[in-house]
Amino acid sequence: MSANSQDPTLSVDLASFKQSWQGNNRYFKMLAVVSQLSRLFSESSTPYIDYRLVENLFCTYYSAINDARLCTAYDARIGQLGIGIKTFILGKSHKLEKVAEFNSLRAELNKYKGIDLARQLAQFRNERILFSQRTYGLTDSLYHIVGRREELLEIFNHPYPLIDVDAIKSVKEGNAGSISFTDGHHDYSFNNSKSVLMMRFVTPSEYKVVPIEILQDPFSLLERLIPDLDTTRPAQEHLAKGSRYVVLPLYGVSRGSKYVPAKSGLNQWNAGGRPRHPNEVYIPIPKQIHRSYPDFFPDRDTPFTLLLPNGASLLAKVCQDGGKALMSNPNQDLGKWILRDVLQLKEGELVTMDTLNKYGMDSILVRKVESSEAPATYKIDFCRNGYERYDQFTQDASEE
Repeated sequence: MSANSQDPTLSVDLASFKQSWQGNNRYFKMLAVVSQLSRLFSESSTPYIDYRLVENLFCTYYSAINDARLCTAYDARIGQLGIGIKTFILGKSHKLEKVAEFNSLRAELNKYKGIDLARQLAQFRNERILFSQRTYGLTDSLYHIVGRREELLEIFNHPYPLIDVDAIKSVKEGNAGSISFTDGHHDYSFNNSKSVLMMRFVTPSEYKVVPIEILQDPFSLLERLIPDLDTTRPAQEHLAKGSRYVVLPLYGVSRGSKYVPAKSGLNQWNAGGRPRHPNEVYIPIPKQIHRSYPDFFPDRDTPFTLLLPNGASLLAKVCQDGGKALMSNPNQDLGKWILRDVLQLKEGELVTMDTLNKYGMDSILVRKVESSEAPATYKIDFCRNGYERYDQFTQDASEE
């Protein structure tokens, strides 16, 4: 490029990017290709794509400068346009996502509460944005979102605003110093324990849909790249929710908070009405499991084999009204394994959310083992977040 020629990216502004971004077919095709390889990482029907890869693809195919690993408010720049790039699983039409982290300012923020904390957060957030704008001579900004839904990507742009400090209102204080608030334009939430500020992203009316056909066996595709490779390998188990596995929460939810019932489920031994064995428990089966997947479990009181993670097996069955309980036979066998062997609780000690959180689990993953022999066989293991959308056996890390 001669000294008199101009870098074409320097002429790009917010208006021109908004007008042209959906025409970049190479970018969308590359997103689709890498998303087809999702089963390298996940059994979910929701495409998995690493946020760092999205950043690299965006910068490659939009000729953007990649600032994602620098101390700047933006992940990329095109001319005077600063761009934050995010990828996350979409909910309905909006999603709270992390937009800033203030670990280094934790001590300062701990001095404030309520609206004073909201204003201080807004000032810190705005100062970082303005610093980056001054540093790089930026005049416009936006978020570029790669949203993930079942079998598709939903891609859109979203405002990247300063927070209107003087308009902050509707401040609500939560647990452990956390708050939520709005400036009348966007909603924010601050998680004090993690020093993370989140903003609500709302899907606009204009967005790009990229259908994704996830490859069932991406390994075979990659094997073609290796000459003279022996491709003989054992068949892999591909799980499908409802036909091959379900997730059973060990907790209930009341007013947005999780709790373990004191007289049922893992604390069934504490229920009244009759003398009970100290190891008497059951794994709750929510009604929606039977409604959504009526053929997953055998009929009530039909025995089946339950394989524990340690390789031991128990006889089990679905019991109680509405099939609400998975129990071993005898009942105390399952309780001995969970309460005494795994959780190492003393007799008479209640299971609480603190108990489950201590070990990083709160639900049971039940897998159906394919077999033509009777009785049917199921495997169980521990996992997290049974009532939330469960997209991977290990919950997706928070994506920036």
